[in-house]
Amino acid sequence: MKKLAILILLALELAVSGCGNSTPSTTTSTTTSGNWEAQLTGGTGQASQLDFVTAFSVTNSGPLTFTGFGFINAGKCFATGLNAENETGSATLTTGSTNQVTGTLTLTVQSITPAGNTLTLNGNVTGTSNGTIGTTGTLSNGVVAGTWSLTGGAGDPSCTGGGNFLMCQGAATCTVP
Repeated sequence: MKKLAILILLALELAVSGCGNSTPSTTTSTTTSGNWEAQLTGGTGQASQLDFVTAFSVTNSGPLTFTGFGFINAGKCFATGLNAENETGSATLTTGSTNQVTGTLTLTVQSITPAGNTLTLNGNVTGTSNGTIGTTGTLSNGVVAGTWSLTGGAGDPSCTGGGNFLMCQGAATCTVP
């Protein structure tokens, strides 16, 4: 009888300890995807002609998954066309209690032809999310503002420089919040 009581108590303890171990999420996740248009200011010569449109996705934090990229006016620093450059990047999105999204974004574009030019953008992300606690919302009115640099030169010294940029989600123009 004692053995049966001990087994029942042990089973009851395991059942109770299995309950309540999951903590409900107190955060809102945010995802973004779709087209973004970047306008770069500053630089001189060829380095001043690097506006582009890109499409990527990311949820919360991590690498950007690119689904498209194209320079509007690449000039001599980057060739246009399929597989003319490699894009990498990452973002960190944090959603506050009022659904305001803040974070950072880094994007790097490495030229294949001509080889050796690297465009790097570092900026701050703002926008809003339609998510609720424990769910994943979608970023809207996204804006990234920051600085850019072009290094490499690849035989053309005008392919170096830097300045500021503004990248708008789904629109050609936006303003810094």
